[in-house]
Amino acid sequence: MAIKIKDKEFEVFISKDQIRKRLKELGIQISKDFDGQNLVLIGVLNGSFIVMADLCREIKVASQEIKFLKISSYSGTHSTGVIKEEMGFSSDLKGKNILIVEDIVDTGESMNYLLGKLKGLSPASVSIATLLYKPEAFRYNYPIHYVGFEIPNKFVVGYGLDYDGMGRELPDIYQLA
Repeated sequence: MAIKIKDKEFEVFISKDQIRKRLKELGIQISKDFDGQNLVLIGVLNGSFIVMADLCREIKVASQEIKFLKISSYSGTHSTGVIKEEMGFSSDLKGKNILIVEDIVDTGESMNYLLGKLKGLSPASVSIATLLYKPEAFRYNYPIHYVGFEIPNKFVVGYGLDYDGMGRELPDIYQLA
């Protein structure tokens, strides 16, 4: 099924059932890796809010703190390469296990920026979970610990991802047709 958002056509790429199954698998792995520990999940807004909500319910650890921050680098369908911090870290993260939750890691610019900011806050550990990862676009060598799906370097929308603010509510992920 194809949909139109503004001036672009999109087709289903990853179904809501595939997403749900993969997030359950990631939750099991994260739960094993942090068994008996406290974990601070930091969602990167705006895109991660749906992934964060579904993933945190699948993680079973001693305790979870849920936090959000907001940065942006996109304009339309392309990254500008400039990171704007719109809402930063609001609490002490020293000595805590951090799991950054992203909707998508493509060039890696935003995540590189966040990793630099976190390093100065002295957490016990920092791990990255992302629903989508574009290895063809990725420009860095830091590890992405939990990947839902590796995808080609195509623009996607839905399940929190947007095209100029539209399409976040879609339950499936669509790619540019």
